[in-house]
Amino acid sequence: MIQQLETVGKKFHDATKHSPLSVMLDPNYVDGSTQPTAFKSYPHFYRRFPLDENNPTHNFIRLTSAITFEKKYKYDSYQLRVNPSAGALYPTEVYLQIRGIKGIIDGIYHLEVATNSLTLIYELIDDGLESYILPNCLVKGFIFLVSCAYYRSSWKYKQRSLRYCFLDSGHHVGAIEAAAYLYQKAIQVIFDFDKVALNNDLGFENKEFVTASVISGEIKPKTVRKLRSQLPFVSPTDYFEVNPFIEAGYKNTVLTKSSGLPPSYGGVPWTSPEKNLFYNGNIVSQSPSFNCQPEQFLNTILTRRSARAFKRGAISQSEWKQIWHCLKQSLATASKEEIEIYLVINCVEEMESGLYRELQLLKRGDFSEQAKYLCVNQALARDSAVTLFLTSTYSNYQTAMQSAGWLGQRLYLISNYLGIGCSGIGAYHDDETQEFLKTNKDILYALAIGR
Repeated sequence: MIQQLETVGKKFHDATKHSPLSVMLDPNYVDGSTQPTAFKSYPHFYRRFPLDENNPTHNFIRLTSAITFEKKYKYDSYQLRVNPSAGALYPTEVYLQIRGIKGIIDGIYHLEVATNSLTLIYELIDDGLESYILPNCLVKGFIFLVSCAYYRSSWKYKQRSLRYCFLDSGHHVGAIEAAAYLYQKAIQVIFDFDKVALNNDLGFENKEFVTASVISGEIKPKTVRKLRSQLPFVSPTDYFEVNPFIEAGYKNTVLTKSSGLPPSYGGVPWTSPEKNLFYNGNIVSQSPSFNCQPEQFLNTILTRRSARAFKRGAISQSEWKQIWHCLKQSLATASKEEIEIYLVINCVEEMESGLYRELQLLKRGDFSEQAKYLCVNQALARDSAVTLFLTSTYSNYQTAMQSAGWLGQRLYLISNYLGIGCSGIGAYHDDETQEFLKTNKDILYALAIGR
């Protein structure tokens, strides 16, 4: 059964491959004036609570999704956020359940990015999200949900946006992790839960789907009912065009079990001794570790950007070691999809130029032009200090892609913290990249860092 489900995930990945021919035949031009709205908003009569930057709890929530910069053009403007997104289309939304936090009504909220506020969409009694995510448990604290309004991405990227939705979801998980690090909160990311039932009860219909949950709080053994009633449907975009491929891609990969999970996952009560979350006696949650100064890290969160060009400058050995250490920190999840990283080292002090698997030199030489070609002739991959390719053979495609996006968010933050540019690269020639790397693992994501 596992093997059959693995094949399903790979089928959808293979169907969205780029090649020199596919890029030539479909250059993917779109009319910018037809872009769907990038912000979801519930009707005006829902109660809203502004987030106060001076309140630590409020700011923790705000920094998971905040707008940090506005780019203005002649006729348009774009609001950039703490999380990068393919094409700055921002298909992800964040919801959170808050329980037992002083000064905040127990309920489920939508994080309304455009107004920097929480919209109360459901008040809790003896019910909640726990029954879908952590059966027989109650969370005193926060349960974040990341969802994807896929048409914001498929409007431009069509079928390949299935990848971008999952990668962007992973970026958003990484943004929540960064805010948790800043406010010293332990987190547990859960990818394997009853997403189908939750989509239905949150009233998402086919226009939005849940991808991940992040727990931060005290976990107590207790039975929590499912939501008393289904929430009314609210569209996440001003108009919508169905994409059967993406909907099938989500539905056919949503139930696959991720690697690393025990057979009884989800059925045993959780406890939280010493502020760590435990499952079956094992630590599966932790405070993320970036080894950064809080004030400078906050500034990094607020100023994180995607680099548009590099100058072929070198990065130091000490900088690279800090970046690599951050990437190799364990992800706070029990769903373990192994991500193997290949590196094209162009300009790192005290390291030979060449192709590496993790830190093992496979082939010496200057492969900067090859990296550019593989990344659909993007100069970023040639002029970088390091171009990274994240690969995997996976059990759960959704989890693997989100894990790659999560690592991508870490790379953005630690690089920017050190004054080094970073850019995610979602477009590359899949088969030719596999051949260059001499791997049979799927290429999930490419990123470049440099001066």
